Amino acid sequence: MTTTPAGLDVGHREYHPSLATWLSDGWITTRRNLIKIKRVPDILVFTTLQPIMFVLLFTYVYAGVIHIPGSSYTEFIMAGIFAQTVVFGSTYSGSAMANDLKDGIIDRFRTLPMSPSSVLVGRTNGDLLINTISMAVMMTTGLIVGWRIRSSPLEAVAAVALLLLFAYALSWVMAFIGMSVRSPEVINNVSFLILFPLTFLSNAFVPSSTLPTPLRVFAEYNPVSALVQAARELFGNVPAGTPVSDVWTQQHPVLTVLMGIAIMLIVFVPLSIRKFRQVSSR
Repeated sequence: MTTTPAGLDVGHREYHPSLATWLSDGWITTRRNLIKIKRVPDILVFTTLQPIMFVLLFTYVYAGVIHIPGSSYTEFIMAGIFAQTVVFGSTYSGSAMANDLKDGIIDRFRTLPMSPSSVLVGRTNGDLLINTISMAVMMTTGLIVGWRIRSSPLEAVAAVALLLLFAYALSWVMAFIGMSVRSPEVINNVSFLILFPLTFLSNAFVPSSTLPTPLRVFAEYNPVSALVQAARELFGNVPAGTPVSDVWTQQHPVLTVLMGIAIMLIVFVPLSIRKFRQVSSR
């Protein structure tokens, strides 16, 4: 058994990098995912087209039939579309990890003197970039169709940061799921089963007060509802006099979202790293 100067124990595949080396590994794997997006532009094209379609669909098809007291449906719906897009954008980590396992890329990473967590950091950073581009496209499209930011620039930046940070934390959850399924084809179905009820059974597209009681209760405690409500408040898209639910998560949406982000990162970052070690040692 030999040990390289970099600290790689070839026999036991142990690697204990310094902070600088870990940051370098993370940047290299992040760059790998950025280059992949550049070489496969279809990913970026469809990533930008989808949010545009959602904005146009909801603002022009449903705006005439859904009435929001004291506000327009366009301003009401934009926070919901933002949340939906970044939440579904977090699934790329899961599908990418599943594909890398299937294609044998992870086996190549395993032979290199690099931190296992850097692979996951690079993958989730790639999702963060995609979601950032999607947010820019959606906000531009929203401004064109009549959506307006009615808060301060600092609050608007906070809203965007909160949406992206929530999606980043969720991408670690998706990465863990992607390494847990048996094939890349399954991850799309699993993601749909998890994210579909979270996004559509929420206050993203209609006020939760209009839902039947069982669905209303689910929507009020739904973390996506808190994310949407937080975005609406920070963008200034909550009309004056709008009744606020007496549910704690809706009265304190920003704090609720921050707590959810912290829980997802604390739980799923170590779980994902441990899962990566397991699947890469097979």
